[in-house]
Amino acid sequence: MNQRPEEISSIIKEQIKNFKSRVEMKETGTVILVGDGIAKVYGLTNCMASELLEFEDGSYGMAQNLETETVSVAILSDKSSIKEGTVVRRTGKVVSVPVGEGFLGRIVNALGEPIDGKGPVENKGTKPIEAQALGIIERKSVCVPLQTGIKAIDGMIPIGRGQRELIIGDRQTGKTEICIDTIINQRGKDVICIYVAIGQKSTSVVSLASELSRAGAMEYTIIVSASASESAPLQYIAPYSGCAMAEYFREQGKDVLIIYDDLSKHAVAYRALSLLIRRPPGREAYPGDVFYLHSRLLERAVCVDEKYGGGSITALPVIETQAGDVSAYIPTNVISITDGQIFLETELFNAGVMPAINPGVSVSRVGGSAQIKGMKKVSGELKLLYSQYRELKGFAQFGSDLDADTKKRLALGERIVEVLKQGRNSPVRAGAQVAIIYAVINGYLDNIPVSKIKEYEYRLYERLDHENKAWLERIEGGSWEKEDIEELKEILAKM
Repeated sequence: MNQRPEEISSIIKEQIKNFKSRVEMKETGTVILVGDGIAKVYGLTNCMASELLEFEDGSYGMAQNLETETVSVAILSDKSSIKEGTVVRRTGKVVSVPVGEGFLGRIVNALGEPIDGKGPVENKGTKPIEAQALGIIERKSVCVPLQTGIKAIDGMIPIGRGQRELIIGDRQTGKTEICIDTIINQRGKDVICIYVAIGQKSTSVVSLASELSRAGAMEYTIIVSASASESAPLQYIAPYSGCAMAEYFREQGKDVLIIYDDLSKHAVAYRALSLLIRRPPGREAYPGDVFYLHSRLLERAVCVDEKYGGGSITALPVIETQAGDVSAYIPTNVISITDGQIFLETELFNAGVMPAINPGVSVSRVGGSAQIKGMKKVSGELKLLYSQYRELKGFAQFGSDLDADTKKRLALGERIVEVLKQGRNSPVRAGAQVAIIYAVINGYLDNIPVSKIKEYEYRLYERLDHENKAWLERIEGGSWEKEDIEELKEILAKM
């Protein structure tokens, strides 16, 4: 259909009349230097600290040093075509990650992008990776136990919901195993778990995910991975991204367990990033603000008062030591930030004591507040008896003649060590832990050979599961009355 010229001219006149000019101002800068994952950008005068910046090739960066004329930008991409002269645009927002229930059961990178090949993740918006920790008014004291299912921890070094408990030890002493067992033990306890893998091999993360899947734990777990092959900036932001995801659930009144595995590699990544942008090094060649690096992360672990919505974030940071040196720079930093530490010893690990926890150096500053009543009562002297046994064992190997009391204490200590030994992926429910610890401390295992204790333990657990379920549930509900103790004595007498 042909239109007449006067019709066309009237349409054009109408469009000119209704035309509204909009000027969109966007501050841009130019890359003047690039290398090792860092770009120096000229021209971003009003840039904010930690602001997300967009390069013209579509990759992103995070503003770090704000200098007089330039901004040092950490490039958050391993595959970028950034070179001198590349245009950089401000986004006006700080680095954020997507959050939401859709992330449960998924493996994502430090930017919240899925890397497990299962397609896109449905999110409920984004949260900044850096956030102010809640103040004292919104917090309440830690009083609800976070059961790990590991007898040595739940008995001697209890962890509460909202606590920060450091797991520290040399390489290959079972630190990650404790974390995995704790995640597996949260099944059915309404706790969401987030595992942040920093600087690990991708194959290790894959095997960890399949281990959790086999145990049915992946459905309530998110894995945030910044592998060893990724750039230092991505390894640096990974724990903060995981914490932002945890805060999304905490704001809904849920309990969250977050594991940072491990913060030694995180500190090394931050040192690499800082030295590349020419921040001055301090003690042991770390930049002066490396303490703040971990303190602002771990302070976000919290037990929130019900008046402010409830919920909690429990943090289990992992630190790797060199030859058991807990007095090194990064270990002492993190020890001073956390509410206690679980120290794993190489000698114990090599001697077959699993988990290889040293009760003398390990401590929980929350203590009995994070234990059910029964556990609090029966484990009161457990740590003391175990520590005494370790001391006596050291002396006993030099003397041949031992008095009866020393022999008795050594025999009890051997049985305590045997009871506290535990294999991988075999968490024990809280009520059963109370029963076996009560049995060993009160002499029910004195006449049983050490080699037969594991067999006794399994038979006791089976009996409790099949015949005394009501007793288990009462104990786990916080009961520890005279009749509960009498019933336990009857159960143990029949064994």
